[in-house]
Amino acid sequence: MTEYTPTSRELAFLNTVEDPTYKREIINGLAPFFDEKAPQDMLDFYSPDEVVRLRVLKGTERDVEARMPVKVTRHYYELARRSPSLQRLVKASPDETIDLAGSEDPGNQMDYSPVEGLLHKYEMGLMYVISTCSAHCRFCYREELIARKEIKRQDGTVAKKGLAQIPEVVAYIKAHNELVAANGGLHPETGREKLREILLSGGDPMVLNNRKIAAWLAALAEAGVESIRIGTKEMAFYPKRFDSTFLGMLDRFHETYPQVGLHMMLHFEHPDEFLQKDDEGNYVEDAQGFKQWTPDTGEAMRGLVSRGWLTVENQAPIIRGINDDPDALRILQREFKRIGGENHYFFCGRDIVAYKAFNIPIERAWHILNESQKGLSGVEKHARLSITHYKGKTEVAAVTNKPIQGLKGSENGVVIFKILRNAGSAPDAGKVCIVGRNPDALWFDGYEDRVLFDEAGLYSYNRVTKPSFSPISSMPVARTGCA
Repeated sequence: MTEYTPTSRELAFLNTVEDPTYKREIINGLAPFFDEKAPQDMLDFYSPDEVVRLRVLKGTERDVEARMPVKVTRHYYELARRSPSLQRLVKASPDETIDLAGSEDPGNQMDYSPVEGLLHKYEMGLMYVISTCSAHCRFCYREELIARKEIKRQDGTVAKKGLAQIPEVVAYIKAHNELVAANGGLHPETGREKLREILLSGGDPMVLNNRKIAAWLAALAEAGVESIRIGTKEMAFYPKRFDSTFLGMLDRFHETYPQVGLHMMLHFEHPDEFLQKDDEGNYVEDAQGFKQWTPDTGEAMRGLVSRGWLTVENQAPIIRGINDDPDALRILQREFKRIGGENHYFFCGRDIVAYKAFNIPIERAWHILNESQKGLSGVEKHARLSITHYKGKTEVAAVTNKPIQGLKGSENGVVIFKILRNAGSAPDAGKVCIVGRNPDALWFDGYEDRVLFDEAGLYSYNRVTKPSFSPISSMPVARTGCA
């Protein structure tokens, strides 16, 4: 492993960090429910019939825990017991493994991994810094990482996805950016710009202690990274994690590195994850009609949004049985903006293993989001609908009901995709693809027989080589590998 020596500035910052102990009261796996060893008041989270149906799958090819580990916090259980939507989010179901079709590495992400644990796909890098969360979403985009599955990589090797390490990541960032700077702002081989932004992901970085998060923040700042995101669902699973010691660490980081932008990317799928409900399942409102946030979540959110140098944004997939409801998404967007956050993206589900148990049709997702934004103000409805193709984040820009005159194949209307973020040097950003409608399409392959116009190249893409990420013109297109 490459050696890494913190600077005196880093050490001074790290020496101020406090690391308290957190009591998340996590229930790991189904065994505590099978053996009735979970806390007595939580045993009814799975009914006797659900326990029997899940137990008989244990050890078979349909074992739900082999697909995705089961995990829930006490806090989330308390929310979920009043919310069928939240139960669907964390409770294992035999339906998950009826159809195990899907990609073991959605989007062939490892094609863009120059060093272990780092994906350098756009102008930013994404890092796997941990392989677990406080609780596990059943539809998780990273089920292959969370479940520690072996992945076949482009070079033919098979191995579990590794986690990022500070020495290797910092060395890569510095080497890339030095070449960019020496060549007038573009990489001499790939034409890529500076790697200026990093997303800490996983798993959930907020499961790490404060010092480990601080070590990443400082090392990245010293490497010349201009902007750092922390992607987390911990605000839903265990909001007490955002306590005074964590916020104090962020304050001291900002004081030490004031020019580095910080962004918290939260994951609320449903307003039941942060709004109080009464015993009848209705949202609690004050005398003026304002919906009330759960105390711990409201306090944590106010702690974040009160720091003007820190942005707080929400993004979430639209998942069947959880939030495929315009009213729920409308409340989610309105309330998140009211407390001071920003609505970033909603996603169509990815092509993970067993995605057919969770994804809703692309066109339905578009209609749900658009219906949800009726009645929202301009500042409340910033979120767009994105679906992540191999070539990059792609907006589902429009779905029409009427044909386009003179365009054969558009008789039932069209779907218009637009590439928002394009991998590599981004040559195709902003380009569009038009396909004839298919109300049943869950993924890009549902439209491959009805492509009408494709300047974006969504259906004629080539995978890339490493480390320069240049196209392989001779490689055949793998339709099921789109992501």
